[in-house]
Amino acid sequence: MDALNQFWLSYGSVFQFMLIDAALGLSIYITLTTGLLSAANAGFMAIGAYTGALATIHWNTPFIISILVGIVSAGIIGLILGLPVLRLSDVYLAIATIGFGEVVRVIFLNIDKVLGFELTGGPLGLNNIPVKTRFWHLLLYLLLLIYFFIRLSRSRTGRALVAIRRDETVAATMGINVVYYKNLAFMVGAMIAGGAGALAAHLTRFIAPNEFGFARVVDILTYAVLGGFSHWLGPIIGGFILTGLPEVLRFLAGYRAIVNGIILMLAIIYLPNGLADPKRLPWLRSPEARGE
Repeated sequence: MDALNQFWLSYGSVFQFMLIDAALGLSIYITLTTGLLSAANAGFMAIGAYTGALATIHWNTPFIISILVGIVSAGIIGLILGLPVLRLSDVYLAIATIGFGEVVRVIFLNIDKVLGFELTGGPLGLNNIPVKTRFWHLLLYLLLLIYFFIRLSRSRTGRALVAIRRDETVAATMGINVVYYKNLAFMVGAMIAGGAGALAAHLTRFIAPNEFGFARVVDILTYAVLGGFSHWLGPIIGGFILTGLPEVLRFLAGYRAIVNGIILMLAIIYLPNGLADPKRLPWLRSPEARGE
């Protein structure tokens, strides 16, 4: 028991961040499933983190309410943003959403107080956020997301999202409301990222704007690319591996970043569809694809 406690004290935080990053991977998975190359998830994570933390700090809201505040606020901003930017596609959408993330970061960086009311803490960030997130909260959040994506994959909405990714024009001629489903996927992705941000804020006690910069965008996208976005399991695997790998390679000291990069590069070259590729793993295929 003492050994187990010591192990958890040493590596518990790694497992917690693995769960957070898996959820972030799923937040971009739903937009990629719809054919949307969005890079706004770090911005939505920041919105969820700050609004959830501010609700706890200033209004002493119950933990679950603070998390819901983070989810809903990110979802509302996602809906507002999605209406204009989803007219774009491919690299233009990616650039626009990267710009959105930078705008969010700069706002949190520069707006410290409004009418004497502390908002973001400016470049110093928000300190002393009550630590309320526990491992089981994060595990429950990820399990709820898995349940959601299992149901989504078997639903009419899920099939509509896949049809839009394959050919938007054909999907529209089949009677699928392309604009509606694109905005739905974008908003759901924003809500998932917002929830992950709110949970992370109540785990680390401190958040700062630069935590949600371009590097975070790349990390989230890499989770889906490494794991694969043909199945919801892919981003979870990617999030787990990329979060845990630096700890596994700790014995390499200053060389671990190099080895980490080489492993990632080789995986992308030789496994272009990700680690969770239904073509290689038949059990990941839908019953229809397996001919059942």
